[in-house]
Amino acid sequence: MARTRNLFISHSWAYGDTYDKLCALLDAAPRFSYRNYSVPKNDPIHNAPSQTALYAAIKNQIIFCEIVIIMAGVYSSYSKWIDKEIQIAKRDFNKPLLAIKPMGNTNVSTIVRDNADMLVNWSTVSVVEAIRKLAP
Repeated sequence: MARTRNLFISHSWAYGDTYDKLCALLDAAPRFSYRNYSVPKNDPIHNAPSQTALYAAIKNQIIFCEIVIIMAGVYSSYSKWIDKEIQIAKRDFNKPLLAIKPMGNTNVSTIVRDNADMLVNWSTVSVVEAIRKLAP
């Protein structure tokens, strides 16, 4: 049995289909097991009483993860939480950041690219290999 990796997959619910497709890709990967610490759409974290409370709630999810995964599409540059998730991953916990180019995307978010430990294309092999490299 493959070792289970603990992952935080950053996502915007405005682009939830990409998150769902990435989870399906990981679920179907052969000899790969992971635990998803991402914040689901129906989680009460989304109704946190303040930005500080939301930051703390996301930090409490990322603390358990080996890797933070962020979609590298340009839309990431416009998410108000990408900066905060990168800060939590890199500065608060020194966790590796895996950036994934969404399928068919050629443009990449500058902030995500500049902070990523690895940037990979959208494919099962690329994503799983990167996770295994970043969390041996």
